[in-house]
Amino acid sequence: MTPSRPHRVLDLAGIGIGPANLSLAALAQPRTDLRTAWYEQRPAFHWHPGLLIEGTTLQVPFLADLVTLADPTSPWTFLNYLRARQRLYPFYFAERFHTPRAEYDAYCRWVSTHLEGLHFDHRVDAVHWDREAAVFTLDHTRLGTGATARTHARNLVVGIGTAPHVPGALRGLAHTSTAPVVHSADYLDHRERLLAADHITVVGSGQSGAEVFLDLLRARPAGRERLHWLTRSPAFAPMEYSKLGLEHFTPDYTRYFHGLGEPVRDHLTARQWQLYKAIDAGTLAAIHDELYRRSITGGWPDTTLTPGVTVRAAHRRTEGGLLLHLDHAEQGTTSHLPTGALVLATGYRERPLAPLLSGLAPHLRHDAAGRHQVDDRYRLALDPAVTGSVYVQNAERHTHGVGAPDLGLLAHRSAVILNHLTGRDCYPLPERTAFTTFGLNTTGARAVAERRFATEGTGQISPR
Repeated sequence: MTPSRPHRVLDLAGIGIGPANLSLAALAQPRTDLRTAWYEQRPAFHWHPGLLIEGTTLQVPFLADLVTLADPTSPWTFLNYLRARQRLYPFYFAERFHTPRAEYDAYCRWVSTHLEGLHFDHRVDAVHWDREAAVFTLDHTRLGTGATARTHARNLVVGIGTAPHVPGALRGLAHTSTAPVVHSADYLDHRERLLAADHITVVGSGQSGAEVFLDLLRARPAGRERLHWLTRSPAFAPMEYSKLGLEHFTPDYTRYFHGLGEPVRDHLTARQWQLYKAIDAGTLAAIHDELYRRSITGGWPDTTLTPGVTVRAAHRRTEGGLLLHLDHAEQGTTSHLPTGALVLATGYRERPLAPLLSGLAPHLRHDAAGRHQVDDRYRLALDPAVTGSVYVQNAERHTHGVGAPDLGLLAHRSAVILNHLTGRDCYPLPERTAFTTFGLNTTGARAVAERRFATEGTGQISPR
């Protein structure tokens, strides 16, 4: 592809069309003074299709749609979607605060089919900064036809989401097919194969692992369940869902977290796992209820639920199936578990930005751990020679905290980006969003937290 002078320059080009960038596209749509385009390599919008298990719901209220918490008058609210589908009264009488997960997927797909400027089946291959023209160049390929093109934009927003994570000890299993080894992200595509196995093991105790275990449990015959559920976590723990606990998912906490020092943020994120890696209490109750129901007629269900277990290694057996090598940290013991199928509910990791942004590598700034620096307006820190901005969505947990992937902060983050991009308050944002005051003051919070981290790290008692 030969270089060309830009004849049409966008104000903003988006890479990836998941909920985050779809939110931004929906809020940008009324801005007729903005020229935008969005590129996604998938053929259409789909949100975790392998986990749209019947009966599962979002863990956030329906108000956490793409736009409402920034603009409840937008035509792209969830309530307007219901109205357009003539389902507003059924929703009203259903009295649902948490909507079915499949319905959220359908709602987002409805928005994606009505917005202009969304280009599916387009893979962005390279991104560069054109210093002379002061624009970013995006080289992209239309999948299916192989046609290539170049887009010029003054600013970029990257929302490429997360990818299923498979621990190193288990990666070798995925390349053979004698026994099903499936990440929970693809669960529904392989559900029948899994149920055909004589024994099934689920590894991982987040919400996905719990939902998969419950679905398998309900589908297996009573007394012949033959299910194991293992996790490294110390317990099958409930998600922190108290009203004040949820204030960790407010813009107030995001601002506080961003103002902390890097070592303090890393320390906090590791400690806050129950805010985002644990299990909805209702799902835990449903699992216990199902197990109890199966015990009524006598005997215990053929299930084993064991926390505190690490799968140290695994291999396929010559006689068929798999053999898992297990360690229990608290007991200091080891064991072996033969199984016929394995579901890896081992979570997701942010997709690395480096391969996509390799053309910008000389201009990017990193923290002490080698991660991209992200400012309070969700912009990557760039060399001053780059006059455009590169915004990121759901790639900033290390700088903005546990709320980065939370659906309840989508609209607010999109509004922050649009307000900064346009230099005006397109979407006025609240000055305060939590009853909790995080930190003592805006200037002293960093020093206080760093002092506390230092004393905790050395086992000293913090002075009052």
